[in-house]
Amino acid sequence: METLLDIADIMQILPHRYPFLLVDRIIEFEPRQRIVGIKNVTINEPFFQGHFPGTPVMPGVLILEAMAQTAGVLMYHEVTDHQTKLMYFTGLDKVRWRQPVFPGDTLRLELTVLRIRSRYIKLRGEAFVDGQLVAEAEITSLLVDRESARKANARQRTVRPATTEAS
Repeated sequence: METLLDIADIMQILPHRYPFLLVDRIIEFEPRQRIVGIKNVTINEPFFQGHFPGTPVMPGVLILEAMAQTAGVLMYHEVTDHQTKLMYFTGLDKVRWRQPVFPGDTLRLELTVLRIRSRYIKLRGEAFVDGQLVAEAEITSLLVDRESARKANARQRTVRPATTEAS
């Protein structure tokens, strides 16, 4: 298994950082077509403390997030100014979890582009452990300007909820 991008390369592309960076390397990459990433699942992941004590299982939503981050490497590759962008989930369809993922497993995250535009991507994602399908989904994401997202977040924080007065 040849590594095309290692963790240092991925950190140059994705804005995620520990403990939320969930892809360790990229082993296959065909721009605008397909990408394969690897996530080494280890017992020292912070989510295992509570999911579930004594019987650690990787949360299914984090398997989907690992798929999305792998897709992010592909999408950010498409734009020259990726440092000024964020990629937001916009949809998940046909999600299925087939098998639990445990510490010591190696997730192979395979994503195939179904549709790609300048700011939008839809992919078919599959996650495997030892050749067994453990999760699958169709993922859609949108590339947004980081500064616009920051301003929208600031506006949201200044809006106060409506209150009602009892008479």
